[in-house]
Amino acid sequence: MSFELHFLRDLLLLFSLASLVVVICHHIRLPAIVGFLLTGVIAGPYGLKLISEPESVKSLAEIGVVLLLFTIGIEFSLENLYRIRAVMLMGGTLQMLLTGGLMALVSGLFFQLTVQQAIFLGMLIALSSTAIVLKILSDKAEVDSPHGRISLAILIFQDLCVVPMMIVTPYLSGQGGTFGDMAWTLAKALLMVGGVLLCGRYLIPLVLKLVVRTRNREVFLLVIIFLCLGTAWLSALAGLSLALGAFMAGLIISQSEYSHQALGEIIPFRDALSSLFLISIGMLLNVQTLAEPILVLGGVLAIVAIKQLVASGLTLALGYSFRVAFLVGVGLAQIGEFSFVLAGEGLRFHLLDDHLYQLFLAASALTMTLTPFLNQIAPRIAEKLEPHVPKGFLWPGKEARNASAAEKLQNHVIILGFGPTGRNLANVLKHVSVPYVVIEMNPETVANEKRKGEPILYGDVARPEVLEHAGIHEARILVIAISDPSSVRRSTQLARQLNPGLHILVRTRYLQEMEPLLKLGANEVVPEEFETSLEIFSRTLRKLLVPRDQVERFIREARQNGYGVLRAESPAKSLPYGVKSLVAGADLEVFRVEPGSALAGKTLSEVPLRRETGATILAIGQGSDFLLNPPASVQLEPEANAIVFGTPEQISKAAELFRAKN
Repeated sequence: MSFELHFLRDLLLLFSLASLVVVICHHIRLPAIVGFLLTGVIAGPYGLKLISEPESVKSLAEIGVVLLLFTIGIEFSLENLYRIRAVMLMGGTLQMLLTGGLMALVSGLFFQLTVQQAIFLGMLIALSSTAIVLKILSDKAEVDSPHGRISLAILIFQDLCVVPMMIVTPYLSGQGGTFGDMAWTLAKALLMVGGVLLCGRYLIPLVLKLVVRTRNREVFLLVIIFLCLGTAWLSALAGLSLALGAFMAGLIISQSEYSHQALGEIIPFRDALSSLFLISIGMLLNVQTLAEPILVLGGVLAIVAIKQLVASGLTLALGYSFRVAFLVGVGLAQIGEFSFVLAGEGLRFHLLDDHLYQLFLAASALTMTLTPFLNQIAPRIAEKLEPHVPKGFLWPGKEARNASAAEKLQNHVIILGFGPTGRNLANVLKHVSVPYVVIEMNPETVANEKRKGEPILYGDVARPEVLEHAGIHEARILVIAISDPSSVRRSTQLARQLNPGLHILVRTRYLQEMEPLLKLGANEVVPEEFETSLEIFSRTLRKLLVPRDQVERFIREARQNGYGVLRAESPAKSLPYGVKSLVAGADLEVFRVEPGSALAGKTLSEVPLRRETGATILAIGQGSDFLLNPPASVQLEPEANAIVFGTPEQISKAAELFRAKN
């Protein structure tokens, strides 16, 4: 049988076996990652020996890791990378030094290794799995959460460290070249990074623009794959890792207006091939090594404990909350994919013997297998541990010093998160003179914005004292605009408990997250995908010359249907059934009386609003001062605000009367 047929048969076996194992794991509630690792163990040379060409599978799996890092680079962007530079450089450096040093000390004493061997083993264990951590964060939509950003920053730094580690390995074994050889390798790496950044700034946008003009999807896909694999290949030639080169290519594409299209084209290839990486890791494991359970399990416990403690401690030192620190520590507690590449080099240069190499593989595979389970239970563990942690670890002083920004506020808006949504809302509230306060988890953002005079506090939004510092009891509206789904749910429930009368508005990513948030106490939930659909809906109808009032009515009705659960869970549920049936389908809206409109300067008795639209004015006022149930003699002054009650159709008609006449 030819090589091609052998390779095709191997792929068919792996994909069919992986499908079966992952389905079984799903039914017994095991993560897919565990299923892929088990597939590798079963099919590999130490299992049933089903694969005849394991090296070919391994090569294909490396392309999967390359594509994974490429897509992460597209989603991340250079701007985000610059934003986390302090965490990446300071946190990453300390994490590598402390973890590597502690593990070198422990392993050297336990296995009686030489200094060089202990240092090398510490280097291997200091690395974490970029592929596994990012897959877990992506599946949970937590890449942009505080612990997601910190984890990603440290992982990027670890990938950068692979280069000097590969260079140092021969020197640790006493078989390295001269100092000039090492300096030349580092110089090549720096030149490559500079060349890639220059191409991304000036050449790649021109190339993509020319390709897009062909309107040929196949050509666009081929060029994107060429940029990804080509940059990874150049990176490897310069002594860097393939995955790091692919990440840099993704960062370059992210600056282009075609980044979303590129991401959509690559994702199917990425998901298929990255699963092969996990399978290939399982194929390396010799199950006979598990016959030494004390050594293997002891090594796993030592690795997880030390890596968790170091990463959590550094995150606390950087100014983040205990919960974020704990999640970062758990996320980085496994051994990384590049450790296997480096371990192969160590075996070649006799820094590891066969027995220690297999013990390392077994412990590494088990830490990877444990990672999904640990990440599932980590939020609950952090929640239970946090009340028992000494206050000095929770940075209460920083929160207390910032509390003055909200001490005297009443009827204000609290904004959780100062990303694009929170920042834009703050700008609008500032423009209309509505008091607000922001709570943000990133210490650098808080420091920068406070220098600009922004009313912003540092703190974990899922902690009651932080919300109380922000004046939760006196607030009128809470807007939750953070990217951590777990924190969104916890802060929604906590805010409702602290202030039952608060209006809670939550931005979320997906439509299916609406109902759980409404049950936790949110008044309104705005899913990004839902609102994007409405915007496309609106623009399409307007382009088709559908009248504006009809478009607004359609959108209002769409929101009403889409948020049916919201209305069922609104405060109206406390009303008697007869009253609820009367107001079902009704709505409230605030309109400004524009100068020159049909209502400006007229009294309520002269206003044709009720007669022409069926809607009713419930209150009139300026700013936050409203006259409820105003008499017929009250005049509607220009720039006044009116609260209008009616059905969506009635309110849509009433809106026309408040607008200035052309």
